[in-house]
Amino acid sequence: MNRTQVIEQLPGLRRYARVLTGDAWAADDLVQDTLERACSKWLLWRTGSDLRAWLFTLMHNLYLNQRRALPALAQVDIDDIHDQLPGARAPSDDALDLERCLQRLPADQRAVLLLVAMEDMSYEDTARILGIPAGTVMSRLSRARTRLRALMDREPAPSPIPAAHADAPAAGAVPVLRRLK
Repeated sequence: MNRTQVIEQLPGLRRYARVLTGDAWAADDLVQDTLERACSKWLLWRTGSDLRAWLFTLMHNLYLNQRRALPALAQVDIDDIHDQLPGARAPSDDALDLERCLQRLPADQRAVLLLVAMEDMSYEDTARILGIPAGTVMSRLSRARTRLRALMDREPAPSPIPAAHADAPAAGAVPVLRRLK
């Protein structure tokens, strides 16, 4: 591993950290922590293996460790306190912005979506980085895309109730027949 190879990975690491944390300062700290960890653990990197995947794995694990270390009270949704912030802009009624919608995704879905869609990583590399099976990557990616689409359209996410039960009539209601195409 040489310095140039690591420097080439910085833009991707910064993008991933920025969306993971939702804050530019925290993202820069996470990138710095990742690089420090890479320098201290560089002997663990196997020459010829994917440096990019190794760095993203380090970052993802550091992020998870930092999240676990935070007390539950320190994690506050900005929407909960938006009206109390001095000089805060009112949210736009036109559409939610992409970053805000990404932050509303569950962390496991957001990580998969970012690695596959934003960093153009394969399912196998994403699975290796996150330490999950490739099938789980595909499942989380599908759920993340569906949820993100719903958030961007300001529609609620689809219900986990199977379609056969979703249209069941309420007690005492007259069933409506629908024509299937």
